[in-house]
Amino acid sequence: MFESILSSATSSSFTVNEFLIAEVVAIVLGLIIGVAYMVACKNDGYSKNFIVGLSILPTVVAAVILFIGSDVARAFSMAGALTLVRFRSAPGNAKDISVVFLSMATGLGCGLGYIGYAVIFAVIAVILLIILSLSTFAKKPSNKKQLRVTIPENLNYTNAFNDVFEKFVNECRLTRVKITNMGTMFELTYEVSLKDESKEKKFIDELRTRNGNLNIIFGMMPAGNEGSLNG
Repeated sequence: MFESILSSATSSSFTVNEFLIAEVVAIVLGLIIGVAYMVACKNDGYSKNFIVGLSILPTVVAAVILFIGSDVARAFSMAGALTLVRFRSAPGNAKDISVVFLSMATGLGCGLGYIGYAVIFAVIAVILLIILSLSTFAKKPSNKKQLRVTIPENLNYTNAFNDVFEKFVNECRLTRVKITNMGTMFELTYEVSLKDESKEKKFIDELRTRNGNLNIIFGMMPAGNEGSLNG
């Protein structure tokens, strides 16, 4: 039994040249995917750690596939080892997850020996990623802005600014209520769309006369959080 295990572990179904070719191609494609993601997200911003992980992911996946080969025992052993690894990171958006799968699929193709197909797939996917990210495809036109108003605790925030909003705002939605200053004040966060952008100062002036000249923050919606404010 031990001889069969050792012979299975030491046997290799690939040569050194095949391993080097697969890894080099995976490294190059990983770097291309990383650069493409940086180009696609130059307006939204990106994390260096995510780019580094994205770039080396095809290399790791290709090596894992090469080491496992067609050995079922190795596959189960690798699955058991991976269950011990826990990834602790903030959940990404749909594009981030798709690019991670792109890197994994590229590494998978290199590991299985389909070098040409992996290159073609990566190039097509990268071009598509850049075109869709930099174009206006599926972009919802909106002039919504974020409004944060601080009011004293004795002011009823549910209808405190209704008349002001009716005068200056097309759409308005209260997204968050936060208690501040040891419970003596409320910070209200709205999504608003002004009827006339040129009357922005008049809008703010009427708000500050209503809230007693407390803090008012009015600006663009946070990137990637339009329609869903969490902070």
